[in-house]
Amino acid sequence: MTPRIPLFGKIFLGFWLVTIVVFASWLLTSRYFDSGPDRGAVEHRSKEPPQRFILQMVYELQNLDEAELQPLLARASAKHDVDIFLLDEGEVDILGRAVPDKVSAVARKLRPPRRRAFLRTGGEHLFAQQIYRPDHGMLRAVFVFRPSRHQFLRLLGSNLWLRTGLTILISGVICYLLSRLLTNRIKTLQAASRQLATGHLDTRLRVRERGGDETDELARDFNSMAQQLQERIGAQKRLLTDVSHELRSPLARLRIALALAQEKPEKLPDYLQRMERETERLEALIDQLLRSQGEALELDSHIDLVALLRQLCDDANFEGAAQGKRLLLQHDFPQAMVESSGDLLHKSFENILRNALAHTREHTEVNVSITGDRDSYQVCVTDHGGGIPEQELDKIFEAFYRTDVARSRDTGGFGLGLAIARRAILRHGGQVSAVNTKTGLAVTVTLPRNRPPQEA
Repeated sequence: MTPRIPLFGKIFLGFWLVTIVVFASWLLTSRYFDSGPDRGAVEHRSKEPPQRFILQMVYELQNLDEAELQPLLARASAKHDVDIFLLDEGEVDILGRAVPDKVSAVARKLRPPRRRAFLRTGGEHLFAQQIYRPDHGMLRAVFVFRPSRHQFLRLLGSNLWLRTGLTILISGVICYLLSRLLTNRIKTLQAASRQLATGHLDTRLRVRERGGDETDELARDFNSMAQQLQERIGAQKRLLTDVSHELRSPLARLRIALALAQEKPEKLPDYLQRMERETERLEALIDQLLRSQGEALELDSHIDLVALLRQLCDDANFEGAAQGKRLLLQHDFPQAMVESSGDLLHKSFENILRNALAHTREHTEVNVSITGDRDSYQVCVTDHGGGIPEQELDKIFEAFYRTDVARSRDTGGFGLGLAIARRAILRHGGQVSAVNTKTGLAVTVTLPRNRPPQEA
């Protein structure tokens, strides 16, 4: 994994590196041009040939044996960028080398009493001087100073302002690249923030999942914020649809009771009584929606799960009869008493049962069973609806979550209903879970017989 370097460390190391590079460049160029080992090569590029170098070479050319001349000239050519020719009176090189015209031209300038001559051509400096060798007599030594392979560096070394300007330029380029590296991520984040502010809620930054510096952490936090913002705004947009889903149950029963009352006037009192009960439930539901995120509950009453589920099954059977759907209650207890707070458990189980009734196929049953042990009761509701994808089992109890928007328009879907049910059950000290079975979805609710409530 790439080591994590904080943003502070990048800034500190970056500018420290620039300082070191600038100082080292200045130091090295100063040493090279002021006291380097090739100082002679620098000096001989002045307007006048390097006198010390020429005097030394003239002495050696006059006193060394002819066999030692060739190695001497080779060293001078390699080290000092100078070619040396030794011409006799016939302008022939005593070492048998070809003589360029420019060398012959400067050699002809050596006429008595003139013993030295200079010539510049094509960027080269030519210097000629008479010398004497015992084996050849009077000779003309011609020095051809070639353009240096390090001409720019030598020009740089001789010009303080050029050296200063180049140092500033190099450090400026390094600082610019460093600054761009550090600010590009910030500008990218700024652009993404502006897109998010204009309503593009799907805006995300490309960032590795782990590691990186503070800008990577900031990008991950931005993505998390954008994701939550998109989910919350999406949830708000679905709020009216979700509330209508929760209000649909009592309203549907009210419409059915009203239609039956019109068809059978002789049973009007019975239907009016049901309509009154549904109206009261409608009012209670609205109250529960408004305070579903309220404070911790006080378990101030007891409720019989057997009686509660029997009543809810009867209500659901009344509603599902037209489609051949029915709920079948099975239990091993004459009573199953649990602690409760108001009507929350009633609404929770109603949401679960109505969800199963909505998604079970026509002419099928929803099995509702009550089992228990010494500490708790388990209520299992199994439909014949085909189940849901495994990866969505944990999400159906989240507020405003739906597995299929299109299906939700027809059936009510998994939205606020199961979320309210889960929250209420948790606040009663219970648990709720969902699993797929061979026939459909099974929702299991566990409630303690005597246990302090938990926070949802």
